[in-house]
Amino acid sequence: MALTVAFVIVEAASGWFAHSLALLSDAGHNLADAAALCFSWYALWVARKPSHHGMTFGYHRVGVFAALANAVSLLVIAGLIGWEVIERIREPDIANGPVMIGVAVAAIVVNLLIGVWLHAGSKDDLNIRSAYLHMLGDAVSAFGVVIAGILVATTRTPLADPVVSLLIAGLILYSSYGVLRESATVLLEGTPSGMEMPAVIAAIKSVAGVLDVHDLHVWMVGPGVVACSCHILVAEQSIREGQQVLRAVVHDIEHRFHITHTTVQVEVEGCEADDMYCTARHSHSASH
Repeated sequence: MALTVAFVIVEAASGWFAHSLALLSDAGHNLADAAALCFSWYALWVARKPSHHGMTFGYHRVGVFAALANAVSLLVIAGLIGWEVIERIREPDIANGPVMIGVAVAAIVVNLLIGVWLHAGSKDDLNIRSAYLHMLGDAVSAFGVVIAGILVATTRTPLADPVVSLLIAGLILYSSYGVLRESATVLLEGTPSGMEMPAVIAAIKSVAGVLDVHDLHVWMVGPGVVACSCHILVAEQSIREGQQVLRAVVHDIEHRFHITHTTVQVEVEGCEADDMYCTARHSHSASH
């Protein structure tokens, strides 16, 4: 965070001095990166707090809110850059090419360095991945500023700077879409990305003693915490045998699908099974 904030100050001052919208746009993107790193750090710290009576699942979902905030901030920055591009096209201004190139190269180095630090944790944590994508997006946008600087220095065209800025805005929108969609899916308790529900159903049904499964739900509580609940149908048997089937189901889906928190209700054959996935019931059906 300290490295990013320090570089934002240098880049913004350089952009102002060089009359470069591309540098100022990238500085704004880097400022969002600083906020993203701050959100991510806070979310990681809060997620370590233990669960209690008021928060039985703990604070794992704080990381998802941080990822959502990071994605929304990128959308806002892209909109601001687009607005400034329109203003710059209306009133063209020649930027200082050499300053743009020098500062942008430094931006590439800084963002790639931070990206390397975040890479390992980005694979399994949506929160860290949002910060990681911020860094990669900045490295690519800084490369665009280098290209703009070369064009400005060699051709003296005033449009190179705003055109590259517009490309940076497009890149920001593209990089934020995946995180925005995934974080919204988590908050809506949708099926986790990459989870194939037919495969989960088949795995549960393949456990010895399971006749059928219904009322199945799989959702992500937070990074690394995937929950599942379901009803399984078994033949009439002793309680001990039913518990053995239950444990086998929990063990199998945990190892095959990395579902870490499973609740299984065992039902005896002969009872009426509900739908595979719960659906809303009309009030008269419920009363009946």
